[in-house]
Amino acid sequence: MIILFGSGETSASGRRVLDWLLRRVPGPIRMSILETPAGFELNSAQVAGRVGDFVQERLQNYRPQVTILPARKRGTPYSPDDPEIVAPLLEANVIFLGPGSPTYAVRQLQDSLAWHTLVARHQLGANLVLASAATVAASAHALPVYEIYKVGEEVHWHPGLDLLGMYGLSLVFVPHWDNSDGGADLDTSHCYMGRARFEPLRELLPPKVTVVGIDEHTALTFDLGARTCRVLGKGGVVVQQGGGEQRFKHGQAFSVGELGPFRPVELGWGLPPAVWERALAAHARAQDETPVAPPPEVRVLVAERETARVGQDWGTADRLRERIKGLGWQVLDTRQGPRMERVEDQAR
Repeated sequence: MIILFGSGETSASGRRVLDWLLRRVPGPIRMSILETPAGFELNSAQVAGRVGDFVQERLQNYRPQVTILPARKRGTPYSPDDPEIVAPLLEANVIFLGPGSPTYAVRQLQDSLAWHTLVARHQLGANLVLASAATVAASAHALPVYEIYKVGEEVHWHPGLDLLGMYGLSLVFVPHWDNSDGGADLDTSHCYMGRARFEPLRELLPPKVTVVGIDEHTALTFDLGARTCRVLGKGGVVVQQGGGEQRFKHGQAFSVGELGPFRPVELGWGLPPAVWERALAAHARAQDETPVAPPPEVRVLVAERETARVGQDWGTADRLRERIKGLGWQVLDTRQGPRMERVEDQAR
């Protein structure tokens, strides 16, 4: 899973989104929180620590093990290239990056040991949760929010970390899409750019780039194995591409293909061999302790069944349940969404 917050990751709506995610993580929750996006701030440990405290207090029923990684700045004792600082990522099944500066996050993480390790863990099944500055930084082209909004630079884009580029998607993420902090006097929507500034920004992007706007207190989730996205939280998600615009509301699921030509990733793609081998070794050790996760074909059927249920096509939903059961998994319908449990061999 990848979860991108528009805002509100430590609010009541954020707790519900994280609860939705953690219910789907097999085994003990091991969360690593990177300080990097706020690493230029003197209180970056407190910024990341607030997220850790929120998870441990509001989601305590999962008994999460939370580790804060002080990967603040290259060339210092707190570098994202330091193997000791980065090591907890190898054991993490949930990795979080949040507030700070998008362009600073890109400068510190681009081609770093921390970023390569994060990508390796994601390819091996770790869940990524990005919020605020980290959501922007994960884009193919990152919006330099502070440089334009606070410093007054001309509108421009900054090269991003391009997290979804390995899947063939060219995406720009814009959190705070419906922000209204400026009230009636100042348009602060579109991540504080306002419509008047965002329209020329949009024109500066290459034609094939898709813009994904995420409302306040809203999250966009990616299940790349099942090739589905889902909107959770209070607002919606806007997808702009090719001159058109679609809006998806809370609870709505859609194919990742709506965002562009998706392609699966070959494991280890784009990663330094030493990083990949280290990640593989850690993953093999963890396999002995972690329950088996459902394979992609099962997750695809579960997503199709959920769509049938939303459309009240109960016959199709029942048939899909039987197909899922035939693959060795049982679907449990909960208020938070479908949960999957493995069927014991003797019960098949």
